[in-house]
Amino acid sequence: MSSYYPRTKDLTRTRKSLTESPPSSPPPTDKNYRHERLSRYDSSGESATDRPLGRTSSYTRRETRLASLGKDPDSSAKDYKKMYAEALHENDRLKSRLNDSKQELVKIRSQLEKVTQRHERISEKSSALESEKREKQALEKRVSDMEGEIKILTELKSDNQRLKDENGALIRVISKLSK
Repeated sequence: MSSYYPRTKDLTRTRKSLTESPPSSPPPTDKNYRHERLSRYDSSGESATDRPLGRTSSYTRRETRLASLGKDPDSSAKDYKKMYAEALHENDRLKSRLNDSKQELVKIRSQLEKVTQRHERISEKSSALESEKREKQALEKRVSDMEGEIKILTELKSDNQRLKDENGALIRVISKLSK
């Protein structure tokens, strides 16, 4: 680097050991010579030494870009105004999205509450139905037990009537025999 360009960073170099150094370059060939020749010239075919003050093309592009930015002092103010307006617009858009999201959240919460209430009602109804089913099953069992008892009672009554009839017949036979 020449003394025309001030250094912005202090570049320190560290010495590499032999094990860290890259392998030695391959022996020169036609391709290597051609590459070296091309690297000495920039894209315009002009030698690096022919350029004024040794400036690179990227440096001149940077200078022209900075010069064009510095020409219009109001452009930076307009840019800030434009950026501020865009930021305000973006904030408004985000606020409206936030409000929409909040409204949607309220709507979804109310729907969730309705669903949970329905579920509770259904569970209450199902528990009531479950208890009614249990009561019905208990009553059906009781009815079947009573029907069984009624069958036994009718059998006992018929047996009792038969025994009464036999007893009456035996009493008649005994009274005829005793006369």
